[in-house]
Amino acid sequence: MARHSSVLDLIGETPLVDVSSLSPNPRVQILVKLEGQNPGGSVKDRPALAMIEQAEKDGRLEPGATLLEPSSGNTGIGLAMVCRVKGYHLKVVLPSNVSVERRQLLQVFGAEIIESPGSEGSNGAVRLARSLAEEHPEWVFLYQYANPANPRAHFEGTAREIYRDCPEITHFVAGLGTSGTLIGVGTYLKDKKPEVEVWAVEPPAGEAVDGLRNLDDGYVPPIFTEGGGEELLDRKTIVGPRDSIEWTRRLAELGIFAGISTGAALAGAVKCAKTIDSGVIVFVSADGGWKYLSTDAWTGDIDAVVERAKQTIYF
Repeated sequence: MARHSSVLDLIGETPLVDVSSLSPNPRVQILVKLEGQNPGGSVKDRPALAMIEQAEKDGRLEPGATLLEPSSGNTGIGLAMVCRVKGYHLKVVLPSNVSVERRQLLQVFGAEIIESPGSEGSNGAVRLARSLAEEHPEWVFLYQYANPANPRAHFEGTAREIYRDCPEITHFVAGLGTSGTLIGVGTYLKDKKPEVEVWAVEPPAGEAVDGLRNLDDGYVPPIFTEGGGEELLDRKTIVGPRDSIEWTRRLAELGIFAGISTGAALAGAVKCAKTIDSGVIVFVSADGGWKYLSTDAWTGDIDAVVERAKQTIYF
């Protein structure tokens, strides 16, 4: 067993697990990359560390500095963990209707929470954070939606691991949030193997699905535009809350306890498998299920869980 000097050394090198028993096509393999195995519990640990390290290299962060970031959960938690280890103070602009576990984890790592209106979702948190950044230039605003270190973390880490562990990949599927994972991984895979298709999973316009956004809802992350997202993506597929929850439950039947956006990504992978003759699909499980226990997503009446998803941000 390796010995590490810091928990931050454990970020990355997450496992791939074959879940082909859920494939609707016997000629299509489906594998999931379990990003919930990162120490902060999600894929966002990667860009969190990368953005802070880049700011340190650029001289933007001095000892004891205060950082500001809008988040509806995982990025905030990842940043809070890194800041706690490195001695920075983090202010997170957080929609008021996030799940209770998200708020508790931010507090565990010492983050200060600034609430934004829950009715405005993550877009409202972004607007408030940008306004606060203008009012307080002394705070370091990393801004995950426009920070090139976000997709670069996935280009240099997540993508290399996927291609190394599964060079036979034909399709990559991930949820569309900040777009960092899709841009970073998709660019790397197409550089190595141009025939690989990149599929994005997004919720219906105006609906909430854990960790995902629909670009028609009025905010397109700059890293999506600057990274050539429209040209990079081969397809966007819509997955709603019910399918997300149903497929999250199906994964649990295989012993994989993952968050609700994982169910959405799996639903997208299943849609992909139905449209192709053969291939190997890799999809990303953004986080584990531990932060969603209060939602009853696995054990509650599914109609009630879906209804609650309209009022609560589960990411």
